[in-house]
Amino acid sequence: MRVKLISMLGAAALSLSCATAMAADTIRVTLQLPESHSLGQNWNAFKEIIEEKSGGELNLQLFPSAQLFKDKEVPEAVGSGAIEAGSAFLGRFAGSVPAVEIVNLPFFFRDEDHLRAAAANGSPMREILDKAVLEETGARVLWWQAYGRNIYLNNGDPIRTPEDIKGEKVRTYGKVLGWTVEALGGAPTLMSGSKQFLAYQQGAVDVGMTGTSGVTSRKLYEVMENMTLSYDFAIEFVAVINNEFFEGLSAENQKIILDAAATVEKQLRDQVYSGEDALVESVKDKINVIRLSDEERAKWVEATASVQDRFVEAAGPVGQQAIDAAKGM
Repeated sequence: MRVKLISMLGAAALSLSCATAMAADTIRVTLQLPESHSLGQNWNAFKEIIEEKSGGELNLQLFPSAQLFKDKEVPEAVGSGAIEAGSAFLGRFAGSVPAVEIVNLPFFFRDEDHLRAAAANGSPMREILDKAVLEETGARVLWWQAYGRNIYLNNGDPIRTPEDIKGEKVRTYGKVLGWTVEALGGAPTLMSGSKQFLAYQQGAVDVGMTGTSGVTSRKLYEVMENMTLSYDFAIEFVAVINNEFFEGLSAENQKIILDAAATVEKQLRDQVYSGEDALVESVKDKINVIRLSDEERAKWVEATASVQDRFVEAAGPVGQQAIDAAKGM
């Protein structure tokens, strides 16, 4: 019933947005963030490649800023065919594939090189997770979209240790993130990214979780005073396409799409991880930036150690396979 409802809502919204009939090979894309954000630019880079390489047989239309679907609706909307493609936070697929939240395990990846290797296109971990998403949802993962690493936002005294989160209401965007907040002594509140600004402005939550790019693109520095660079886990989005639509394309156009996906995935990851420091620099005159000492970080690691065990228990065999694959990188 819910899939049918999402399909009906999506069809209604799209009919209002698109006045003219579209060709069979038009790919409509729902995006939560503004087109100017790195994820929007990433889709535009993909658009340029596929439209040029296909000689116009493929066309892409981007609907940014959650015009059509909220983040939590994207897996169903794409999987059901209500829209051809979209981007969603990887954790939004956890309802069908709990193992995808491995990237949100606090302090699981040793360093950037470990994360890059584990999350790379075609890696053992990716093969396990992407296959499971396709089988369970009908959405084919085209590429992973690096968003950066997690940070915490708040007003008042800055957050430095788990003690500073104890008893606070914290905006989260995934189940494992909620477990992390609970391990830190806070109260998790699940909330879409597009709702953050008003929630912080109105005091609906005390603390925010997001990435550095979200602070700049959503102007969160206007409603939050402090930004703690915890960098406790990676934030990954995924670009997905309805599998039936994909399989209905010519073999040549399928290859064009997959090749373009591999190209823009690497471009974005390089851009995000090389530009994270620059983003922090760009807002340091607008928000108080807190960098954790080694001693402070050790307290976070100790406080969240139980989250991995909880993940393995909940994610089952696929979760354990993903952990084993990632640790072996």
